[in-house]
Amino acid sequence: MLQCTAFTELPEMGARVALMSPADGPGQASEAPELDEFLLCELGEHDDGTEHAAQLWSASAAAGRDLWLFWTEADGRRKFRFEELLPCPAVIHRLSVREGDACVLYDRHPAAHSWDVTDPLADLMAERIREDVRRDRDGGCPA
Repeated sequence: MLQCTAFTELPEMGARVALMSPADGPGQASEAPELDEFLLCELGEHDDGTEHAAQLWSASAAAGRDLWLFWTEADGRRKFRFEELLPCPAVIHRLSVREGDACVLYDRHPAAHSWDVTDPLADLMAERIREDVRRDRDGGCPA
């Protein structure tokens, strides 16, 4: 499944307030993480009735909750909300029973788990980086 292509400008003041609110959050403004100016929806493609979602902050494993930004667009207006949610408990085991990849989305997220969501642009960029590394490693000779 392809990743949703919706993005939004971060409502910075709301994000800073939300980051200071959790009991296990960064706490002090100086401890707050650096935030991106724009956020891309991390969900797979979804219908218009589903909110877009982007993770703002991940708590420690002991705290167990992450801060997410949700947004919708209707009538030319964007509405935002912030929510602390548990991480999705799903883990996929490919070749090893002991090791697996955890879903990086929130618990009870709609549609596909993160390992089923592909971002063609990120894949293209990763391939270009691999090509650059190969070229540098091989002394600039084409493969």
